[in-house]
Amino acid sequence: MPLNAKLLVLAIAAQVLLTLVILVLMGRERVPRVLSGEIKVADIAVERTAYPLRARLLSNNFDNQFQLPVLFYIGALLALWAGVPNLIEVLLAAFFVASRYVHAAIHVTTNNVQQRFAAYGLGLAVLAIFWLVLVFRILLA
Repeated sequence: MPLNAKLLVLAIAAQVLLTLVILVLMGRERVPRVLSGEIKVADIAVERTAYPLRARLLSNNFDNQFQLPVLFYIGALLALWAGVPNLIEVLLAAFFVASRYVHAAIHVTTNNVQQRFAAYGLGLAVLAIFWLVLVFRILLA
């Protein structure tokens, strides 16, 4: 497998790792509270408001990992399917994943909405450019 393809696979793996880390952190916040009886299952069956703020932030961030990243996964797999990804695609993929880590870190700590939105917006812009570069590469091949 060519180096650029391996690097793109690493970017995909880094995004998957972020999702799994958020899932584990969320579980560590939620499960003990339910098992101890602090939070009743009936209180969380439909909504998350019974959980403390940190658990809700982690849960919301976990949901976020299935929004823009889905478009990233599709694009990255399409890039691999269409041949060896170029360096621009690999760099854009890495920048997108880095923006997701920044977004997640802000979301689950300070939850500063302006900073979080900036990280989200940057990731969205990078993802849009990634898709443009990818589509042009495929159509011009």
